[in-house]
Amino acid sequence: MSRFRPLRRGSFGPPGLLVLRLGGGLWLLLLALVPALPAQAQSRTADSLRHLLRTQPQADTVRVQRLHALVLELAVPDAPQALGLSHQALRLARRLADSAAMGRSLLWLSILHRRLPDYDSARYYTRLAQRLYALRHDRPREARACLELSLIAAQQSNLTAALRWALRGLRLAEQTPDRAVQTQLRAIIGDTYGKLGDYASATPVLHRALRDGRRLADQQVVAATLNSLGSVYQAQQNWPEALRHFRQAVAVCARLGDMQNQLANEIGLAEVYIEQGHPNRALLHGRRARALVDSTRDDFNRPAVELLLARAYLRLQQPDSALPLATHARQLSQRTRSNGHLATATELLAQSYAALGNYPAAYRQQRLFAAYQDTLAGEATQRKTSALRYGYELDQKETQIALLRKTRQLQAQRSARQRLQLYGLLAGLTSLVLVAGLLWRNVYLKQRTNRHLNAKNAQIARQRDELTRALADLTRALAELKAAQNQLIQREKMASLGELTAGIAHEIQNPLNFVNNFSEVSTELVEEFLDGPWQQLPEAEKAYATELLATLTDNLHKITQHGHRADNIVKGMLQHSQVSAGVMEATNLNALAADHLVMAYQMFRTRNPGFSATLVTDLSPQLPTVRIVAQDIGRVLLNLYTNAFYALAQRQALAPPGYVPRLEVHTCLLAHQVQLRIVDNGPGMSEEVRQKALLPFFTTKPPGEGTGLGLSLSYDIVVQGHGGTFSLSSQPDRGTEITLRLPR
Repeated sequence: MSRFRPLRRGSFGPPGLLVLRLGGGLWLLLLALVPALPAQAQSRTADSLRHLLRTQPQADTVRVQRLHALVLELAVPDAPQALGLSHQALRLARRLADSAAMGRSLLWLSILHRRLPDYDSARYYTRLAQRLYALRHDRPREARACLELSLIAAQQSNLTAALRWALRGLRLAEQTPDRAVQTQLRAIIGDTYGKLGDYASATPVLHRALRDGRRLADQQVVAATLNSLGSVYQAQQNWPEALRHFRQAVAVCARLGDMQNQLANEIGLAEVYIEQGHPNRALLHGRRARALVDSTRDDFNRPAVELLLARAYLRLQQPDSALPLATHARQLSQRTRSNGHLATATELLAQSYAALGNYPAAYRQQRLFAAYQDTLAGEATQRKTSALRYGYELDQKETQIALLRKTRQLQAQRSARQRLQLYGLLAGLTSLVLVAGLLWRNVYLKQRTNRHLNAKNAQIARQRDELTRALADLTRALAELKAAQNQLIQREKMASLGELTAGIAHEIQNPLNFVNNFSEVSTELVEEFLDGPWQQLPEAEKAYATELLATLTDNLHKITQHGHRADNIVKGMLQHSQVSAGVMEATNLNALAADHLVMAYQMFRTRNPGFSATLVTDLSPQLPTVRIVAQDIGRVLLNLYTNAFYALAQRQALAPPGYVPRLEVHTCLLAHQVQLRIVDNGPGMSEEVRQKALLPFFTTKPPGEGTGLGLSLSYDIVVQGHGGTFSLSSQPDRGTEITLRLPR
């Protein structure tokens, strides 16, 4: 009997999640969404946004933001209208040359087209967004675009492409502090490994995603990963583990009120019971699944539920009950063109007719089932061929990268040799010019002495004066040459030091990863021992074993904590030593500051759900565009905003009830510079701490929460990279103010 799984088109869930059920796994896309509201509240918000768009028709970035907010409100109840508003936002963003707003509009168009479903259009808009973010070097948003491309490919059962995009997105996300997107991408990768039958790779990836989801308190990711693990254990016929994970997923979905994903897990439980030979239990969960389908009017998953019930009735020798269910499921599957459901429905109809004695009808259904099986086998063969081709192309690309790296090393060595030869040539040329000048001067003096013997004294005085000036000029030139040589030597030393630092950091990172991985594996082994063999120990030995295991667990947690602390320091060293490859370009500093303020606030609230603050932006409309490396200044702003939110959260935890966290961002135009001030009403810092704040590796955060490289790196980017100024002022219990000034 062929297996089938429920399929559900995308539906908007809790904040920041778009959920899609595909073949036993849960695929997630992180978006900038607000918490789900009741229908009446959504209607009021939509009406308010429409009123603002009508009464304030100015074509500016605020209008684009309001259009995006209205798209969010209408995405579920009125998708066609939301699609039109997204196109309107995209046109306005292009007219304003606002690349960040263009990227958000393109992603909205992709999501809405995928829900229709219109996969070609969805892929087209997502690729545009991905290329835009790649050009802007915006790794967090590019990672989300890769996640959306993976989701589109998976929904079309192109598992090879889905895995390729998910792995690419994970490499980008790991270069950012966005742990939520990293966790969701790992959940996707693990689920795809499971569908491809690579259970050895799927299981550790899914377990890591489960741990990270629990640490982030992201219940949607927890429910998704539990479901994927249940499917992997079910495919390996590990029935106890499959049942355990499906039950945990049902409990999490019930707490969240997510009936559609609860439906998928109920079907998973029913399938396991059928494969174990317990049709009565399977029928109980199947009826629960049908009640959920009826309550949500989910016609897309209805065929899977009806086929499950028909299968249970056949196991109970009740073909009369199985026949109408399988017939209706096949009719629904023909509308959605689901070959997997059609094959299963046809097989169940053949068995039902045979059990009722209608052998001609059973024979016709069996022939149809064979045709569907051939189609599915062809699709599986194509997927395997695509996977092999992708592996071959990946090996070729790795070979090309190695050749390019060797070529770059040879070019660097050749450039160094040419530089030394040039220095030698310049030194020889200078010596030759000096010798020629001295010879010419001697000849000239002799000729002038013979011609002007009567004016000898005056000429000697004039020559003395000329010689004095020449010596002064020569001395000044030599001093400038020595200064230039010293600067060149200093730059070479700093470049070598940066390469040495990066090399040391890379060498430290490998053993550090082993320490972290083995500590986590050892913790899991202790937990498995407590769940299993520990229960078999005599009571007299349990107390001593419990004490030893508790001490071992604490030691492993400390190793993991300090290992992650060291990993953060190594990553900070790599960032501190790397040379920016960005290009100076004209940038709207107001838009850059506002976008990164919203991004940093959402990222901090993701890690600290109970935190909220008042954000005040005073952005000067007269501010011109400035030539900066937008990626580097964006990194500086993210770091400063995150530090400010951390300080506000620390003071909020200790302040009286009337305290309101507040963060202000001001921009203004000076005579030769543009100024950006970031002011918070946090706990502030003493003068002693303020003087050390910009030193590398100095931090006031507890171990594991900071590396001490953020402010130092920000200072280097602003002062050394852009020729600006970076000042910090703070008073205890009064807050902190950071002022950046960049050349116009």
